[in-house]
Amino acid sequence: MRKKLDIQGHILLLKHAKLSEQASEDLLKKYNIAKEKLPVISASDPAIDELNAESGDIIEISRNSPTTGTSKYYRVVIHG
Repeated sequence: MRKKLDIQGHILLLKHAKLSEQASEDLLKKYNIAKEKLPVISASDPAIDELNAESGDIIEISRNSPTTGTSKYYRVVIHG
């Protein structure tokens, strides 16, 4: 049996948040994009382990940058 990896307190881990259904719909409408066109993230990724994300959920990843402030990235959860 594999040991479960706990990375939640690591300094390099970016902030991950699961979007609500309404926020997901608003995001897709704002950028005029289908969910299938978003990049993917695996449901088994340790970074989203505590979010209880299911296939089809959209994850918002926030990254701080000295030049742009905060940048946001979006990924759709897949099983795999």
